Amino acid sequence: MYALEINHFLRSKGAMGGLVLLLLVGCLSLLIGRQFVAKQQQAQAEIARFQREHIERNVRYHQDEMGLLLYYLRFTLVNPNQPLNALSIGQRDVQNSIQSVTIRGLENQKYDTDLHNPVNLLMGNLDFSFVVIFLFPLLIIALTYNLLSEEKEEGTLRLVATQARSTLYFLLRKMSIRMLAVFTVLLLLLGIAVVALKLPLDSTTLAFVAVAGLYLLFWFALSSWVISWQRNSGLNAVALLSFWVLLTLVFPAALNAYLINRYPVPEALNTMIQQREGYHEKWDLPKAVTMDKFYAHYPEFKKYPLPDKTFSWLWYYAMQQMGDDESQPAALELKHKLQQREQATAVFAYFSPAIHTQLAFNRLAAADLQQQLGYWEATERFHERLRLYFYSRIFENRAVKTENWYSFRVESFVAKVEVNWAKMLLPLVLSIVVIGGLGLWGLSRRQVL
Repeated sequence: MYALEINHFLRSKGAMGGLVLLLLVGCLSLLIGRQFVAKQQQAQAEIARFQREHIERNVRYHQDEMGLLLYYLRFTLVNPNQPLNALSIGQRDVQNSIQSVTIRGLENQKYDTDLHNPVNLLMGNLDFSFVVIFLFPLLIIALTYNLLSEEKEEGTLRLVATQARSTLYFLLRKMSIRMLAVFTVLLLLLGIAVVALKLPLDSTTLAFVAVAGLYLLFWFALSSWVISWQRNSGLNAVALLSFWVLLTLVFPAALNAYLINRYPVPEALNTMIQQREGYHEKWDLPKAVTMDKFYAHYPEFKKYPLPDKTFSWLWYYAMQQMGDDESQPAALELKHKLQQREQATAVFAYFSPAIHTQLAFNRLAAADLQQQLGYWEATERFHERLRLYFYSRIFENRAVKTENWYSFRVESFVAKVEVNWAKMLLPLVLSIVVIGGLGLWGLSRRQVL
């Protein structure tokens, strides 16, 4: 009997067509992810050559003053792609992964990023996480919405009841066949990803597979609950599609609108403007005012008195530092509001499997907002280390040739990805248990057994 059901399912052109189409779209998403990562990796590889040539060229043309040379020199901190970025691009397509900075004001440089085509940003990336979160549920709906209603509408339910141990057993058997087909496509795509993208079989990859599998199980549980209503096929399809729209489109959009209004984020442009204003106004102030603030920030540099001349690099870089200091409250507010948004989103995600799955994918791929905030903080530490290293050399007016410029290489920020299994899987498991339990209870209560 089970073999007959499988044969009947395999002969369904609509089901097979949907599975094949999803497989092809999944392969396309893997190709898009691979191209994205390759592009990022190529840029990160070329930046090492660019920095070396950039330093050599500027050292050759600015050998007289260390301060003038360091006005131009840029040093780079990259945020390397993680293996799972090809499956979940996350915010990597809009946030910069290469930060080249001078030792001048940081807030004027920190938010520099690539220019993006707004049409591409509107459409988004067809990465594998998009396929799992948006397209797989649609296929599950198409395969399961009429499991019971079709038998009723064709008048075969009574015949089924006489041949099967119970109607519930018959439905579970049909559902299991469809689950087997869908999970076969999922595992096939993941197998292709492991081979083609050279994904490591570590805890992050296993967690990605587990989250994807539980997310699809949730949609099967939701379908079983709708089936338990024992309505006609049309109503089941409309109900399931309504849930899909609500969970994948409406609720995320509503949450985004709420977060924007609840935690209004000052634009990075405002922080940059404050930094520039804080720096430029120092040209019109007595030098002593700037130097007093600079020495208060860096007491170790009090041993370098301000030269008695119209312009000095000590005063110039002190102005740059004061620009950063005066824009610091706005920068901290921006960071704090973004952290609040991230925390609030994580809480609301417990009640939305789609949002929770997307956040989990992005976190495992180190492509979420928390990772970007970590990169910003690493850039701040990187910039501060450069400042402290070069300030004394500038203030002592050391010769350019005394520095080993070849020792300055591109540095990397290493994102830490920690897999919290309970926090990542428990919300999905609870959703499956609750919704699936409602489905079984509904079928029992209506005497479909």
